Amino acid sequence: MEANIIRTGRVVLHVADLDRSRKFYVDALGLIETETRGDELYLRGLEEHNHHSIVLKKSSEPRVEVISYKVMSDSDLDRLEELFNAKGMKTKWLEKGSQHAVGRTLRTQDPSGMPVEFYAEMDTVERMLQRYDLYKGARIQRIDHFNCMVRDVEKAYHFYIDELGFACSEYTAAEDERIWAAWLHRKPSVHDVAFMNGKGPRLHHTGFWLSDQLSLIHACDVLASMGYTQNIERGPGRHGLSNAFFLYLRDPDGHRIELYNGDYLTSDPDFKPVRWDINDPRRQTFWGHAAPDSWFEEASEVMNLFAEEDETVMEIGEPTLKQRKPTFVI
Repeated sequence: MEANIIRTGRVVLHVADLDRSRKFYVDALGLIETETRGDELYLRGLEEHNHHSIVLKKSSEPRVEVISYKVMSDSDLDRLEELFNAKGMKTKWLEKGSQHAVGRTLRTQDPSGMPVEFYAEMDTVERMLQRYDLYKGARIQRIDHFNCMVRDVEKAYHFYIDELGFACSEYTAAEDERIWAAWLHRKPSVHDVAFMNGKGPRLHHTGFWLSDQLSLIHACDVLASMGYTQNIERGPGRHGLSNAFFLYLRDPDGHRIELYNGDYLTSDPDFKPVRWDINDPRRQTFWGHAAPDSWFEEASEVMNLFAEEDETVMEIGEPTLKQRKPTFVI
């Protein structure tokens, strides 16, 4: 069964201080604050017509509650439940009204242990694409993708392609042709989700798309002027993989955000995945400074949706393949 998944939808992050997070995400990066309700802050990009693409929840510990995908219709949620149950995966329904601005949602822990949510309905709001008077910071347009650090990339790869109908745009192959990392998509771009080899399950980053490279450079100036220089972890630079012009940031709670521009069309049925050799120095960085060790070693812990106690995180395990730090071209 192929589920009719449309695209990356939203991410729910737990943070310590909403005011501190608002200053970073709204004032510095330029996301639109849709609304704040109690201990929850709802944000979206300038071109997004749905209520939000990121939820920040006040919590004692920073962690990822769930990453979400939008599906075509409510009936797709029922089909997904059938699929997951047939695979022996636990599922949890959150009925309409239990989460603000979102319809009925289905949650599960995917085979890698990532907490995943699917929904068809979300409230709509005014699109700010041509409200240029509101453009500031990075001028973020929309959420684009997730990058998940998992123990077994091939396991994730086959589940998302064979069972959920994703396609592969690019991948990294080790010496024995085992898949070390993979970029998978439902929308016709490079990826909605990437899986990279490492200690997991953890969320490496959430990617947000910018309309042009100058917006990314402008974001660097704004971040520096507001005292966020130390929050710039990596970049600017260009990936070999995906061809993205990138900047990686750490938010005040340590969650990693990628701002990027680039990408290309992957909709043709005869499109063939791009293979990168693990020893190719240009695969991670086509040009730019070497990534710090933190980029390879650190990521956000994710919640166990089915633990008996609330706020329980998934146990982190060692990867099946050896971790590697590539050589970079400066």
